[in-house]
Amino acid sequence: MRVDDLPEIRQLSLFRSMSEASFADLMKAAYLQNFPAQVDLLNEGDNADFLFFVVEGCVELYANANGREGVLALVRPVGSFILAAILEDSVYLMSARTSEKSRILMIPAQNVRDAFESDDRFARSIVLELSGYFRAVVKEYKDLRLRTGVERLANRLLKYHQAQGAPGFVELPCDKKILASILGMTPENLSRAFGTLKPYGVDVVGKKVVLGDLESLSVLAKPNPLIDDPAT
Repeated sequence: MRVDDLPEIRQLSLFRSMSEASFADLMKAAYLQNFPAQVDLLNEGDNADFLFFVVEGCVELYANANGREGVLALVRPVGSFILAAILEDSVYLMSARTSEKSRILMIPAQNVRDAFESDDRFARSIVLELSGYFRAVVKEYKDLRLRTGVERLANRLLKYHQAQGAPGFVELPCDKKILASILGMTPENLSRAFGTLKPYGVDVVGKKVVLGDLESLSVLAKPNPLIDDPAT
């Protein structure tokens, strides 16, 4: 593939400071492919062969244990996964599958490690990228440990609302089963949590959630910038 085919990739913070030569070498080894929905891209426990970028569509990161499966995160354009396994030359700790038709950029793991060794600015960008991932995981952990399921749902709705331009309603970015998994809840508990939020102006119609009383919902949710603000 040609570098010019994906100008949005060049502008990512991970690659922005790389030299043109290093970036061109990295992209020469990359693959850009289209995948239909529900295609497995990698399996937990497998050796990390590629660094993935979602250029179009959406990818679910999930894991299995003791007969249970849980979706841990959704990756949308332009997002990457799973960088830490690539640098450590280790196994994937999560599986990944497309949740809708997606366009995926795949860069061989060894090429990423070679660029990390040869390009200091790229190495620094990777450290910053991994720092961002770590802080995001800490926030998710605090959200799970310090809030009830109802509080987690309320804060997630407020975050979606802000990200979607605060129109007074939210379009859920996934189905309710996946949302429940991301929030660490069962689908039944999620349904009950939505019912609990009804007196706070929350009305669910399919994947659309009307937020009729944002002030009351915010009082219940008690948003915390050290958990909910992406800028912290």
